[in-house]
Amino acid sequence: MMIDPARMDWPRLVPFAILAASIGALIIVYTAELAFAIEPCILCLYQRIPYALAGALAVAALLAPETWGSRPKVWAVIGAAVAFLAGAEVAFYHVGVEQHWWGSIAACGGAAPGDMTVEQLRAGLAAQPPKPCDQVDWTLFGVSLAGYNVLSSLSLAVFSLAGARILI
Repeated sequence: MMIDPARMDWPRLVPFAILAASIGALIIVYTAELAFAIEPCILCLYQRIPYALAGALAVAALLAPETWGSRPKVWAVIGAAVAFLAGAEVAFYHVGVEQHWWGSIAACGGAAPGDMTVEQLRAGLAAQPPKPCDQVDWTLFGVSLAGYNVLSSLSLAVFSLAGARILI
């Protein structure tokens, strides 16, 4: 049995695929963090934001009334593509930090505020320091999770743009 692309419900299929990919990516990173004890750094946490944003835009596209036409769906899908491109940019920056191509400016400690009490200072000193962004906990074929995120974010951005073009 052949699937006829002309008969597919693209206005629902494209946002649903973006939502599924976004949820799938977030499930993967939370599973790595919670089940396999891979501690995320601040850049790892920043890389989750575009997936959440793209998922929210996909939900908005799915919930947009048909009476509004295809324009809201197209803009939501384009917004998801922009979110994925931003995610690829953050992930590429993280790969550069991991490979020591450049230093990280994220979560670099500054001067302590002058109005801290002694108890707050002790609590801050006793707390575990944040994980450095250049420390790689897991690789597959020599590529870290941030490297795979560059590839997946770029792929999802291309898919989203192609989906927007189909919806026009």
